Amino acid sequence: MRVLFFLLIITVLSACSKHIDYSQEYMDQTSGRYLYNDDEVIDVYYKNKKLYLKWKGAKQIEPVILDENTFFVADMFSKLRFVEQPETKQRYLSVVSDENENSISYDYLKVADSFKTPTMLLKRKEYDKALLGYLEIQKKDSTSVFINEEDFNKKGYSLLREKKYNEAIQIFKINVALHPESDNVYDSLAEAHLKSGDSLQAFNNYKKALELNSGNKRAKDYVHSYKE
Repeated sequence: MRVLFFLLIITVLSACSKHIDYSQEYMDQTSGRYLYNDDEVIDVYYKNKKLYLKWKGAKQIEPVILDENTFFVADMFSKLRFVEQPETKQRYLSVVSDENENSISYDYLKVADSFKTPTMLLKRKEYDKALLGYLEIQKKDSTSVFINEEDFNKKGYSLLREKKYNEAIQIFKINVALHPESDNVYDSLAEAHLKSGDSLQAFNNYKKALELNSGNKRAKDYVHSYKE
């Protein structure tokens, strides 16, 4: 029933979608990258004077146009509006409240087109810059889903299975920097070094894992055999 209701709303709104003859100045002012959260962006662009969005992997989301500044995005089930903060002159996408459509909030800040989230930097293999971004997220929220230890470990092991040892090592190093009190991150980094052929770095990291958790059997066995 809920899905049918949702589809009905989309159908009605789509039928009401307006054609706006956007000026080049307006398109220049509003197109670009908006920060959705600490590690995701919304890209706004125009094609043949029609407004489109890129978000969460979808490259061409066509919103329902309500007026020049306001549009409905079915993928988000949200009504958004282009706004400008009067004091800073910074541009935002504002989530339009169902209770009060005239209220203005400054939700998604417009950032430079060159702005990259930590995950974007990670995909570009700019590991040092990605780490700085993740550390900034951690400063704001140490429990953020974007710095989850297990998720980084999964990424690292996925690369290990593909025998991309250096890339896996870089991912595990980021996990170590974010979670330095976890024996598991050192254990994983040690394994990556071992598979890459660097027994000394494997020893150093297994030793650290053992210092943090004396019950880590794999670390204990390796450190013991290495010393012998």
